[in-house]
Amino acid sequence: MSHDEVLVRTLGAGRTYGSGDTATVALQPTDSEVPAGARIGLVGPSGSGKSTLLHLLAGLDEPTVGSVEWPALGDRAQVRPGPVAVVFQGPSLLPPLTVLENVALPAVLGGASDAAARALARAALELLSLAELADKLPEEISGGQAQRVAVARAIAGEPRLILADEPTGQLDRAHGAALVDVLLAAADHTGSALVVATHDPTVAARLPTRWEAHSGRLETAAHEVPA
Repeated sequence: MSHDEVLVRTLGAGRTYGSGDTATVALQPTDSEVPAGARIGLVGPSGSGKSTLLHLLAGLDEPTVGSVEWPALGDRAQVRPGPVAVVFQGPSLLPPLTVLENVALPAVLGGASDAAARALARAALELLSLAELADKLPEEISGGQAQRVAVARAIAGEPRLILADEPTGQLDRAHGAALVDVLLAAADHTGSALVVATHDPTVAARLPTRWEAHSGRLETAAHEVPA
């Protein structure tokens, strides 16, 4: 794997919701790229366009101007589930499914057999020291545990790119720091690039490259944070 390999890039990509007098520009036209192995902190206040950019990078949404490409991963239909995994602010676990079934679900949706998906899920839970939660329902675990399970779900399919959208937003500082530890360890284990959108400067400081978003504009997309 070359770290010069571009996993995803935006080419003047922007997103506007609505039209006419009621139009809201969520993201101004933006050029950016995420190379293999990157560790990027995307910082900015609420409403600055961070989530919109992450949704475009993930293929969860389409730009209204410009384009998004995944040079090393394929087209939009191929990136999820599979090469691109997303960790949301809330754990987004499905209540009727056990922890193991939640973690296995993306692999199942990606075409893996039930047995193979469960094996991947168990390996991810083991990696994050969550194996003892495998048979529990989401309502039976804590919020911090649920967010770590969401990270396990993201890495179970060994993605090339992990996108985390305010993953510590509902956690206190200690649990937030622990979750960042988990994300970095998971990305190292899978060899994934990692982009973490956050309004918390202490979270962003854990990642060597920083992007800054303000009022829907990505102001820097190649800033290396001094060691």
